[in-house]
Amino acid sequence: MTRPTPARPDPSVPDTGDRWIVPLGALGSGDLAVAGGKGANLGELVRAGFPVPDGVVITTAAHRAVIGHDPALRGAVATGDPGDGASLRERFATAAVPDALADAITDAYRRLGAGPVAVRSSATAEDLPGAAFAGQQDTLLGVVGEQALLDAVRRCWGSLWTDRAIAYRRRRGIDPAGAAVAVVVQRMVPADSAGVLFTANPVTGARDEIVVDAGAGLGEAVVSGLVTPDHVVVGPDGGIRSRRTGRREVVLRQLPGGGVERITPDPRDTPQPLLPDPVARELADLGRAVAAHFGRPQDVEWARHGDQLVLLQARPMTALPPAPIRLNRRQRFLGPVFAELVPVRPYPMDMSAWLLPGPGRMLRRMLAEIPGAHLDLADVLPEVDGVVDRFVPPSPRPTRAVLGAPRRLLPRLRRFRPAEWTADRRFTAFEQQVRQLDRLDPATLDWPELRGLPRRAAGTADLITDLRVDYLPRAGLDLLRLRLALGALRSGALFGDLAAGPTRTTDANSALDALAATVRETPALRTAFAGADVAGLAERIATDPGAAAFRDALHAFLAEYGHRETTSLLLMSGPTWREDPTAVLSTLAALVPGPPGPTGPGRAERARRALHAHPLLGRRRTAWLDRLVEDARAAVALREDTHFHCTRTLPALQRAVREIGSRLAAAGVLDDPADVLHLRREEIERLPAPDVLSAAEAGALRGLVAARSARRDELAGSPLIAPAVLFGDRTRDDDVLLTGTPAGGGRVTGPVRIVDGHAGFARLTAGDVLVCPATNPSWTPLFSRAAAVVVDQGGAASHAAIVAREYGIAAVMGTGTGTTVLTDGQLVTVDGDAGTVADAGTHTGTDAGRAG
Repeated sequence: MTRPTPARPDPSVPDTGDRWIVPLGALGSGDLAVAGGKGANLGELVRAGFPVPDGVVITTAAHRAVIGHDPALRGAVATGDPGDGASLRERFATAAVPDALADAITDAYRRLGAGPVAVRSSATAEDLPGAAFAGQQDTLLGVVGEQALLDAVRRCWGSLWTDRAIAYRRRRGIDPAGAAVAVVVQRMVPADSAGVLFTANPVTGARDEIVVDAGAGLGEAVVSGLVTPDHVVVGPDGGIRSRRTGRREVVLRQLPGGGVERITPDPRDTPQPLLPDPVARELADLGRAVAAHFGRPQDVEWARHGDQLVLLQARPMTALPPAPIRLNRRQRFLGPVFAELVPVRPYPMDMSAWLLPGPGRMLRRMLAEIPGAHLDLADVLPEVDGVVDRFVPPSPRPTRAVLGAPRRLLPRLRRFRPAEWTADRRFTAFEQQVRQLDRLDPATLDWPELRGLPRRAAGTADLITDLRVDYLPRAGLDLLRLRLALGALRSGALFGDLAAGPTRTTDANSALDALAATVRETPALRTAFAGADVAGLAERIATDPGAAAFRDALHAFLAEYGHRETTSLLLMSGPTWREDPTAVLSTLAALVPGPPGPTGPGRAERARRALHAHPLLGRRRTAWLDRLVEDARAAVALREDTHFHCTRTLPALQRAVREIGSRLAAAGVLDDPADVLHLRREEIERLPAPDVLSAAEAGALRGLVAARSARRDELAGSPLIAPAVLFGDRTRDDDVLLTGTPAGGGRVTGPVRIVDGHAGFARLTAGDVLVCPATNPSWTPLFSRAAAVVVDQGGAASHAAIVAREYGIAAVMGTGTGTTVLTDGQLVTVDGDAGTVADAGTHTGTDAGRAG
């Protein structure tokens, strides 16, 4: 299709100014304040030459004129969003319209032919990137007659105050005092078919596909979800990539005398396709032209009457997933492992104050200095306008430094033994600096010291990076030596259990077991843990005199382990255990009902005894193998414990960021202290003290926060990466419900228990199949209760897989959709060696059906 020829504005039409009625062709995308989002976008389409039904906009000036004409309305609207939107809508429904305005509206109606018209609300805060307001204001179809039109316009004015529109503005952070509404009036199109087209695939994010939905009759049936529409996907070459015929549950038709009738077709009739290939291609061409004109993917409403296609609306697509990317082999292997570490979209402060200078720098240095490869987490989580746009699975690439790897590694292999890493003077310096950070009260610091505290915390964490870089080469070698030795003895199956020695994570789990034992031995506490929700439990523990001993033990536990993250190692925006003990209390609620489960060290000792009984081992070889086992355990402990200690700087960093946010909010720079998460560390470091910020500096900061907040809202409905892209097709047609990456542990049957987060920990009982989106170290105590674990994210080398192998339970990683495909109580068989989850035939409810 050829690009539409732009229409020339009528030179006889003056500038909009404060006029009440403006033709669509006189408006453009810059007239949002006058015409609202819908009206401005339609005017832009008309001026660009697209086929749009003739119409006018009753401007926001008309809305303001009615409010000014009615003192009661004026007083209610001046207060912003009212508590009772219904009463304000009723006032608008009967509001007196100034005679001059009523005459202007009816005169415009006569110029449109005085026939059926569509009357649509067009708010100033709708049809915007990140705030579509789809369905939040009213649309009235088939309006006939001057009085009916005035009533419809009043209803549209009142629709600004529906409960759903008020809630939507509040959720989107839109100032209610600045909200206004225009009204679009257009000639009705007696549509034979109508619907919606998206100029990018709203499910996969593919920017080269046009997705069209169509229903018979008026498009309102499609927009409001009354019908299952015909569905066509058109490729960039015009080829039809997929097609599905809808069901025609209802058909909406315009009535000649006004209004719309609802027709229920005979269910015995076979629906005929509404989108023949030529029509689908013509719509796709129109959609691509609209997207090209606006410079971004569009959500377009269309109608067809006879052979004519018209456009009824266009707005930016919201919640659009990132465009799919083609993954190489390295990305397919590493993607699930890294995706597990990013369960939610990082904030700008996450990226700049922790992720990139902390764990990101650690990873970058490890790869650069050990194997000689390049990987930057800024490439894995690219930011657009300051907001993480998507997750790009990493693909480390060798650098010239790979040639010098042997020269760099040999001295480290000889000098840095994992069993001795905590005796290194750099660890001593780290301990000293962490203690200094813990003693700091950010509220007492002056501004220069406070704004520099996040960088200081990152510098302290970097000492652990230095240690990891030096000690990991020998750790890798020690693990390899044990694996090769066991392979020579045909005992490779013992490797996981033999290497599972004590770590700071297992120390924390043992301490949790001790706390659970205390609860079991205290009847009142046992009853409380069995019967209360976590919030009530926390309050009970804090106030019950009988819980004093347990309270002291819990405080001691949090003093030792409370710096652990609740969300992810890569994110500082989530609370630690100490800030939000919900994770700990939920874990205890899961542990209390039964005795402690088997632990890693017990299996490790059993594996060592099995190794000692090997017929080819004598005393000397046994002693040699024991040394290999101890070295391998020290290597595993290094991996876990450096993670544990690195996060010890998180509390100081979080306290600093919160205090910065509080001071900026107290100075009126931010609306909420938490808005500081939308800023970057370097932006904070450049700021003078909040009380001396200039108006321009404060305004620029607020603008950054507003823009990034809106961008995050726009992305809120789309995942960082679609599971189908990361994991491929993980479903089959037989009894296998899911496939994923096998993580070992054999085959087990049990009821599904879906746990989305810490609040659900207490729901897990012994023998359940734990199904979750992702895990971090705070989840590990659950592995002693679960019969198996099934995780949406992660791969064979991810945290959940490693811990599951240490606990000897079946595990399937990277299913992509386990938490949505499976249901609570569903009996499944998890095969950790094959990487499958199969239907075991019976849905058990919530209590029956333990592992078999």
